[in-house]
Amino acid sequence: MATEPTDSNDSTAPTESTLQNVSFPSAGTTAYGYLAVPPAGHGPGVIVIQEWWGLTAHIKDIADRFARAGFVALAPDLYGGRVAHDSGEALRMMGELPTERGVELLSGAVDYLLARPETDGDTIGTVGFCMGGGFVLSLAAKDQRISAAVPFYGVNRDGVPDFSNLKAEILGHYGEDDDTVPPSSLKELRTAIESQSGIVPVLHLYSGAGHAFFNDGRPEAYHAASAALAWERTIAFLRDRLGASG
Repeated sequence: MATEPTDSNDSTAPTESTLQNVSFPSAGTTAYGYLAVPPAGHGPGVIVIQEWWGLTAHIKDIADRFARAGFVALAPDLYGGRVAHDSGEALRMMGELPTERGVELLSGAVDYLLARPETDGDTIGTVGFCMGGGFVLSLAAKDQRISAAVPFYGVNRDGVPDFSNLKAEILGHYGEDDDTVPPSSLKELRTAIESQSGIVPVLHLYSGAGHAFFNDGRPEAYHAASAALAWERTIAFLRDRLGASG
């Protein structure tokens, strides 16, 4: 699997971070996740939300990257330990997780991450991919403890959320060649966010990139140049909104 470039500040930072599987109460059940703490031992919190495949090695690797960049990163397991092996299974598993239930589970993850002694501040960021990108927006629309939201080609399964209570700034990444989340759909999203919350989202389009362009474990989808630029922009955005240094 290709290694994602880090931003320039990471080259001088320690590379050892603390990684662990964790459990926590959430939405009336016990939830599980993967936690990565930066070398400094503390930092702003970021929740990393999975694609429809589940909590895969790729998602854990992204959490590790955030930790190396100075963030306390939590990747909640929304499927309870299951990982899909093909797109049909992934579609079924995603369908078994209603958006409202997913947001409830993620709100519990917010509780847990903010209560961790390693987490600085009283708000956090969220970053998600595909299904997880949709959850980024749905969670931020409901939970005002999210101050920075970064959807990567987010799939809004139930349509555009109600953004009336949104407080988070939004940075989005989308591929120009994405048939799953076509660029034409972004006009509706942008209009809803601006008109309902007054927040002006920054939604980037990447030339030559399709759906899942950030996933370096899928060579048929991965677009290295777009992934590197999106990562650089994401780290800068989160550092600006949450305050972290590599």
